[in-house]
Amino acid sequence: MSKKPSPKSENDLMEKIVSLAKRRGFVFPSSEIYGGINSIYDFGPLGVELKNNIKREWWKTMVQLRADVVGLDSGILMHPKIWEASGHVAGFSDPLVDCKSCKKRFRADHLLEGKGMKPDFRPQDFKKAKVRCPECDGELTEVRDFNLMFKTFMGALENEASEIYLRPETAQGIYVNFQNVLNASRQSVPFGIAQIGKAFRNEITPGNFIFRTREFEQMEMQFFVNPKEVDKWFDYWQKERLNWYRSLGLNKENLKSREHQSRELAHYAKKAADVEYAFPFGQSELEGVHNRGDFDLSRHQKYSGKDLTYFNAETKEKFIPYVIETSGGVERSLLAFLVDAYTEVDPRSGDEESKHEKEVILKLDKRLAPIKAAILPLSKKLEKEARQIYLDLQASFMCQFDASGAIGRRYRRQDEIGTPFCLTFDFESLNDKKITVRDRDTMKQERVAIGELKDYLREQLGQ
Repeated sequence: MSKKPSPKSENDLMEKIVSLAKRRGFVFPSSEIYGGINSIYDFGPLGVELKNNIKREWWKTMVQLRADVVGLDSGILMHPKIWEASGHVAGFSDPLVDCKSCKKRFRADHLLEGKGMKPDFRPQDFKKAKVRCPECDGELTEVRDFNLMFKTFMGALENEASEIYLRPETAQGIYVNFQNVLNASRQSVPFGIAQIGKAFRNEITPGNFIFRTREFEQMEMQFFVNPKEVDKWFDYWQKERLNWYRSLGLNKENLKSREHQSRELAHYAKKAADVEYAFPFGQSELEGVHNRGDFDLSRHQKYSGKDLTYFNAETKEKFIPYVIETSGGVERSLLAFLVDAYTEVDPRSGDEESKHEKEVILKLDKRLAPIKAAILPLSKKLEKEARQIYLDLQASFMCQFDASGAIGRRYRRQDEIGTPFCLTFDFESLNDKKITVRDRDTMKQERVAIGELKDYLREQLGQ
């Protein structure tokens, strides 16, 4: 759970992030021209690039650079019995109360936390605490459970027999494909199956911008192990996932790994730890690492009637594998990278506009930056030659061509969206066939031969 909101200066930071995200095309409120839809967001031209870069780096680390993890893309709509087996139909719910006076709805466990009580929830605790509405001090209803899965219907008839769910997580698609992947990929335990995909939860109290939403993308990996080795692999993946965020530039001081106490564990978990980040609204979960035991495969074996045991030909052992799960949110990661990269500095150009306000630099890791290079002709007279450089580079890198406004203002625009390199084509470039490359972070400028630009950028970007 998040801690209480940080001081006002940190809340101001969140407002600045939200403003920048919309103004520069990272994140838009969904359906905005119709008044919006609560807790759903659209990702603009820069946002979709940043999301793709995060997913690309995750996939590279988790699948491409490993021999023991393979990929999967399972369906969003699955057989409804899967969610009975997983426990989602019976237990995937939030405890809710309504105010009898102002009619507002609240999560009962959150109200208890507000009174300093433990985060684990029991209805009798709520009754004993005599909690009242935090908005109007009115009387609250009895606690009741609200299932978080979205229902829809498959086929022509809308009846109970045709009810189906939008998946609330991607993990179950991996479990039901365990034997398929095992046979097709010729893997052996220990091995993992990774998946990136959309999930849907009818959250009652979404909030904090894109941190908790009803439609989101997960980056999940289920690692199947011999039960005898589960502790070793849990510790391994806990360290690996923390280090991944650090490797992409998140400040070590803002990151920590926190192991769950027994009262916090989900029904399927034998052990769990969160990678947490110090967001402006409090220390909160970025990613979870869970020892799920054999809960999932055992349940699916029972409900489907299919044998999901694993036979080790070398040791002659037969067992249902235990699972170490790593589960992170794309949107949460994106928000953490934006917050961590957001930097305000004193004006560093001679542009009159910049003298009266702080300049913003989005110091994203170069691998994550939506735009890798911006090509800027110094004069309108140089647009033709500069545009040809842009056309040559865009096949290899995400680039922008910007010829509008003073050069200082264009630098500021690129700094604000995190572009690592600005390439300025000037009149001297016509003669020496070189272009000035400006580094976003160091402000260092150097002349680079136009014919060597691709190799130069590849080296600088670590490609």
